[in-house]
Amino acid sequence: MSLRTPLYSIAQALKARFTNEAGWEIPASFSIATKEYHAARTGCVIFDQSHHGKIEVAGEDAPSFLHNLSTNDIENLPLGGGCEAYFCDHRAKVLNHALIYHVMNSGRHALHLDVTPGYKEKLLQHLDKYHIAEKIELGDRTSQYAQFHLTGPTAKVVLERSINNPVPNLSEFMHMEREIGGVMTQIRRHDPCGMNGYDLLCPIEICDRVFTSLMQAGAIPCGNETFEVLRIENATPIYGIDIGEDRFVMEVARALRAVSYNKGCYIGQEPIVMSRDRAGFVNRTFLGLKVLQGDPPPSGSKLTRDGQEVGVITSGTFSPRLNAGLVLGYIRRGHQDAGTILHCGEQTFEVLPFPPVAV
Repeated sequence: MSLRTPLYSIAQALKARFTNEAGWEIPASFSIATKEYHAARTGCVIFDQSHHGKIEVAGEDAPSFLHNLSTNDIENLPLGGGCEAYFCDHRAKVLNHALIYHVMNSGRHALHLDVTPGYKEKLLQHLDKYHIAEKIELGDRTSQYAQFHLTGPTAKVVLERSINNPVPNLSEFMHMEREIGGVMTQIRRHDPCGMNGYDLLCPIEICDRVFTSLMQAGAIPCGNETFEVLRIENATPIYGIDIGEDRFVMEVARALRAVSYNKGCYIGQEPIVMSRDRAGFVNRTFLGLKVLQGDPPPSGSKLTRDGQEVGVITSGTFSPRLNAGLVLGYIRRGHQDAGTILHCGEQTFEVLPFPPVAV
């Protein structure tokens, strides 16, 4: 039986059509796709992402523990700060991915990990495997917090209406707490759609107040299908779809922002540093391609050039901005220049700059 997010009843009342993701029933859409997409590109929309995994690592050794296991600098993460990070094996293959935030919880410092739906248990097992004598506590907070994503050109305006105060210009992954609808809510800057975006977390029991307040302030509820279009247009990879254990960190889009070269040893560091010292040399790179005719092929479809396999597709959608199909995937070195023509069966693709669709 599928799990339901705490906003299921509200979404149902709003005539949402549901889909299943990682064992959760989440809204696929609330209206026609073109209407939701237009609302996202011109105003402000809100997505229910309560099915994201939420892990808490607390205790005095929490920063050093995560620092030694991930690719980014966690020890020096300030309170109110955050970052993106990968968890790797010794070859720098990606075992998991998370957004990590330094928060205060019940008067003590803690690190909160936002994890791709369906991969929370895997990451918890990985962390527990390396937990030996460190003074840490691992906790699963998924069932305690609802999570929404607010994005669009007017997202900041909508947020300011909701909190009845100005919103500071936060850089990505910085966060703060404010009341929305009388509920203390954690507000995290995050831009997976390439537009001004905020992840909002609040207690699950009263999350409907926050969601309703944001709608009253001008946020339009949208479903996961629209989110997929927006994140693919921005070439935001998703673990389990675009990233897996078969991928090296340095092949992944935007990997550099999730890697610190100024920290001490961590699992996977040697091959990552080696790649940097070889002027960023990697055999494959994550890119976007325009489908020049037809619909996007399914994930796993092979891309060729002159009969030679040179890439693989991981995600695809129809992009209203391109008025054409758009796919993401990994392209071999030597075939990555913008404008390069590749094929998949009888279909033709054009390699695009990164990100593939400018906002």
